Amino acid sequence: MHLYGIIVLLTLISEYLLNLLSDLLNIGRLESKLPEEMQHIYDAAAYRQSQNYARHRTKFGIMTSSLMLALTLAFWFSSGFNQLDQWVRAWELNALMSGLLYIATLYFLLAMLSLPFSIYRTFVIEERFGFNKTSPRLFLIDLLKGALLSVVLGGPLLAALLSFFEYAGTSAWLYAWGLTAAFLLLIQLIAPTWIMPLFNAFKTLEEGELKDRIMALARALDFPLQNVFVIDGSKRSSKSNAFFTGFGKNKRIALYDTLIETQTTQELVAILAHEIGHYKKKHVRQGLVLSILHTGLMFKLLSIFLSQQGLYDAFYIAEPSIYTGLLFFGMLYSPIEFILSLFLNSLSRKNEYEADRFAVNAVERAETMVEALKKLAAHNLSNLTPHPLHIFLNASHPPLLERIRAIRAVSGQP
Repeated sequence: MHLYGIIVLLTLISEYLLNLLSDLLNIGRLESKLPEEMQHIYDAAAYRQSQNYARHRTKFGIMTSSLMLALTLAFWFSSGFNQLDQWVRAWELNALMSGLLYIATLYFLLAMLSLPFSIYRTFVIEERFGFNKTSPRLFLIDLLKGALLSVVLGGPLLAALLSFFEYAGTSAWLYAWGLTAAFLLLIQLIAPTWIMPLFNAFKTLEEGELKDRIMALARALDFPLQNVFVIDGSKRSSKSNAFFTGFGKNKRIALYDTLIETQTTQELVAILAHEIGHYKKKHVRQGLVLSILHTGLMFKLLSIFLSQQGLYDAFYIAEPSIYTGLLFFGMLYSPIEFILSLFLNSLSRKNEYEADRFAVNAVERAETMVEALKKLAAHNLSNLTPHPLHIFLNASHPPLLERIRAIRAVSGQP
């Protein structure tokens, strides 16, 4: 096997084994004794439910990743990538259309392989633990909308990238970087008002005490906010959440209707203060800048490796092409992607602590923020005792109990 193939194979297996170890350690760390901090939130039965939920999700994740790894290796070593390429070439299309057909076919095959897992996760696991509210009809509609968005938004972008690397010579990576950066900015602008409403209804928060308190908080924090929206998350899941997205006039703060049902006005204001903290600390802008820099590095490396014959030999490709090179580079790039994900997760956890500190300084009582986080964790059956390796590899948010300790340290409480 060529060196490039060895690198990809070792990366696939190493990541799988590392995540398997993390998952097993995570299951083993589940504690039967309810942490004292949560005793007024959980009863014994609900806590056992949260542990069972973590076990079922983790074991299902192990089964899914194991099967997907096996299928990927089987497709690779049976020359599946080359056989698909030969099938595409038999259509005698131009390079651009061949590339779009090749990648679209792989995308479709992956979607079909993933579909049974998604169905089981939604209608068995989430249903068993009382979260699922999605009907089969809504599930299908979501799938179709997602596929349509991929075609409408992703198709032209992919076509442009293939054209750049096919015809633009040594400057192709710069054109690709510039276009992708513009695309990321565009998505940030249009997602709140055009994309998200395709899946959920955003209703203006009704007049009343909650809205008055939120608008007063926004004015006090010098946060330009025209409105707060309620998202109908309950039509898919009973889980709760809140988020901030977008820029300028298109930015939105949205509260799930399930969150409003389970939190007091003071707790909801504290959660909103946390979301405003992300904006004031420029976390969204930071993430966008890092994404743009990341794509620049990726396209520069891609421009180098596209001409490496060994990359195509590693996947048994008889006739090298831009579209197969683009796919195989993505697999070769995975070690860098993995390292970057560790850094980005660490940065995200740091940002969550910063947003918590901001919220603590913005609300009257730090314990209000603590109680809001506790209720959110209990309602979503969050794992209260994740293993440090799992946190290091996967967590974008710090564990609840660590967030509580940090909040109390900021507020001067024990």
